Amino acid sequence: MVDLSKLTSWESDWAGLRVVVAGLGLSGFSAADTLIELGARVVVVDGADTEVNRSRADTLKIVGATDVLLGAAHTDTLPPIDGEAPQLVIASPGWNPRQPMLAAAAEAGIEIWGDVELAWRVRTKEGRKLAEWVVITGTNGKTTTVGMTESIFKAAGLRAIAAGNVGTPILDAIRDPEGFDVIALELSSFQLHFTHTISPLASVVLNIAEDHVDWHGGFENYKADKAKIYERTRVAAIYNADERVIEAMVENADVVEGCRAVGFTTGVPQLSMVGVVEDLLVDRAFIEDRRNSAAELVALDQIGEVVPRHTAANAAAAAALARAYGVEPAAVALGLSNFDAGDHRIQAVARRDDVLWINDSKATNPHAASASLGAFGSVVWIAGGLSKGVDYNDLVKAHAKRLRAVVVIGTDTAKLVEALERHAPQVPVIMTAVRETGEEATGSAHGWAVMAEAVTQAASIAEAGDTVLMAPAAASMDQFSSYAQRGNAFIDAVRALMGEDPK
Repeated sequence: MVDLSKLTSWESDWAGLRVVVAGLGLSGFSAADTLIELGARVVVVDGADTEVNRSRADTLKIVGATDVLLGAAHTDTLPPIDGEAPQLVIASPGWNPRQPMLAAAAEAGIEIWGDVELAWRVRTKEGRKLAEWVVITGTNGKTTTVGMTESIFKAAGLRAIAAGNVGTPILDAIRDPEGFDVIALELSSFQLHFTHTISPLASVVLNIAEDHVDWHGGFENYKADKAKIYERTRVAAIYNADERVIEAMVENADVVEGCRAVGFTTGVPQLSMVGVVEDLLVDRAFIEDRRNSAAELVALDQIGEVVPRHTAANAAAAAALARAYGVEPAAVALGLSNFDAGDHRIQAVARRDDVLWINDSKATNPHAASASLGAFGSVVWIAGGLSKGVDYNDLVKAHAKRLRAVVVIGTDTAKLVEALERHAPQVPVIMTAVRETGEEATGSAHGWAVMAEAVTQAASIAEAGDTVLMAPAAASMDQFSSYAQRGNAFIDAVRALMGEDPK
């Protein structure tokens, strides 16, 4: 039987290893391509027999895949490779561990890795620069923080890349011919579930709230997978000092001897923390005289015109990661000043008659929506979508006093409406009239129509001093193809309302 513990570098003996890759998305394709290059015998399985997957399958077969099996019929059983059982399974992030094929592998004692685990094991290659890893997870803010971290490293003159859940598959970054000094790696709870040996330079959990409980089979399992990011951290295990549950994750983690616990906060930092003093981000963790002084990193108004609390928290976490690597304060300031958060995250779309219109389509769960709602005073809230089984009671209870009205979109709205009736009975709730079900509800044209009506309804209610905030607290896939499409629909509807041509 093959000893997978010996597969720890590119030069290890991967030849002939029988591997099933579950999923043919970006990470699955990258994993299969890498393993084929290493000489493994690879069979890829994906339940979707689409044109995109057929094209990817053709490419993998050309470079040497043993087989690519497309269609739902192939996902219930573990396929043999060359007539024998596979020795390893690589699971794409979206594949639930209770999925029949993965469950069969686990029952048979076959190890299951993710593409991140594979990347960690092959990152060492003779003649190639060995990058340090700083790793980031959390319920919300991951993409912003990993982008900030990348920007800081680049400002320091380092060759850096944001990879992982953020877009660039980690294996593509690992195989870059020039190599990188450092990789800022965004990790979802799905990816962390299938990691086993990674040992990053620094790690951080930004925040934790109920999310993806259906995938993980409960909130405790979700938290446990998030906590895996701290295991084997070498220099700094960075935690949100305002969330006790995250500090406990660090206390319970099996880190490398000498690793420090470093907190971040949006308040005044205590010893060994990064935090905020009089609108300045400061460091009391990575300086010699941290007991008696702090190093100024950046003024908050250099980060953006409006810096909500959660944006300041993300900046503090990114700064701590960079300081753990050894980046100087001046580069932290330059990197955070240069960073552009992009679209769909507290994006100001328009202001007219003293009404501010904000697109926060990235707020796909209650925790993210809470951060948005907390940044504004009087809010006309556009909310709703695919709830993923979460509870809205705490969210509505916390922000009921700032709600002037709620315009509900989406096809899965019962829990949101119930929470509003229970905790904000005085707040008008307006249901969009364009409410079909089935295929019509998930079509792009339908989604655009829903958003156009929601914007019209919000405009009829909003008064001077209000913010119309589209922060759905739900996923988008019931009526849109992605949160980006949902955000673009909102932008187009607002521009049309203002008499502008949608762009």
